Amino acid sequence: MMAQLINFLRIVWIVFKKDVRVWLRQPVNLAVIFIPALGFLLVSALGTAAVGRSPVALVTLDHGPEGIQMQHIFHTADVFRITDATPEQAHKLYKEIQVVAIITIPADFTQRVEVHQQSPIDVQVNNLNLDFTNDIRRAVPDAITQFYRAQGSGSPVKVTMQEQDLRSRDIELFEYSVLPTIVLLLTIGGVINGGVATSREWESRTIKELLLSPTPRSALVTGKVLANFLITFALGVAVLLVGALLGWTQPQGVYWLSALLAIALVALMSSGLGVALGAALQRMQPVIAIANTGSVYLFFLAGGIGVLAFAPGWLQTIATFIPLTYGRHALEMAVFYSSSDLLGRDLLVLSASALVAVALGALAMRRGIAS
Repeated sequence: MMAQLINFLRIVWIVFKKDVRVWLRQPVNLAVIFIPALGFLLVSALGTAAVGRSPVALVTLDHGPEGIQMQHIFHTADVFRITDATPEQAHKLYKEIQVVAIITIPADFTQRVEVHQQSPIDVQVNNLNLDFTNDIRRAVPDAITQFYRAQGSGSPVKVTMQEQDLRSRDIELFEYSVLPTIVLLLTIGGVINGGVATSREWESRTIKELLLSPTPRSALVTGKVLANFLITFALGVAVLLVGALLGWTQPQGVYWLSALLAIALVALMSSGLGVALGAALQRMQPVIAIANTGSVYLFFLAGGIGVLAFAPGWLQTIATFIPLTYGRHALEMAVFYSSSDLLGRDLLVLSASALVAVALGALAMRRGIAS
């Protein structure tokens, strides 16, 4: 029994080394894996830059203390991209659609505020896009509320504000899209690595040599899944570390462990699916095409863009049957919120999915070899 175990492990090690060596000699595989993920990350970055803060022109005609204070509040509201301008400059920017609105603080603003008279702030909005328009409609009254709050006891309008955050950290829109992109990278990487490494055995006819050798088929499957898993896991960890250096993904303390565990389980599941796909199709080109397309569809259905809780009901229902949903949730809780909320559920679903995927890979390899 010991001799058989040693022989089994030796064969697993040989298959593992061979697949890793072949993968390292073909950097094009790395490009195939990273290009879709980087594409989605770039789209998210551009979208965030476009809609994260509304571009407005601020015209301050009153240079008294209240006017300057109102101007300062608009600048620090963190919902605008402010361009201070004269009325002529503001209308030029507005006409050229370089700003979505013009906010004007009137010349008699300080005088009216001091005598407790109404002093309207003029807002001119281009309603070319409802998202921008609604942002302005909400943000300007909020800034005015901040102004009255800053007046303290001398304010004619008594405003008391108290904020209690559900989460201890505010997550930027772009940062929020990084973790689903890592899940997409793991899915594409595992399926492509496993599928290409397996289908290559049939395209290069080396599968015949394996059949003629005294190689246990279980050792062959184990070696391939292990090689693809470690490659995919290493890519996921590398991206997580790069995100940590850039300040995007920074789990704290023990939550590094839960984040790495979630990455490992998603990598194992996708590697098993890749081996199954490669053994079933036995050709590299269809494997790459199906892996990319299928991974992107799963990415969207698992709530890869936006917040799944606010998505349509039908999408939330579909997402409950997609394991990537639980990998994304486990990563978000660990990385962003230092929370173990539903971690047991997430890891259980991911573990079961990984075991099923590896079993499918083993079954597909056995059938492919037998045929």
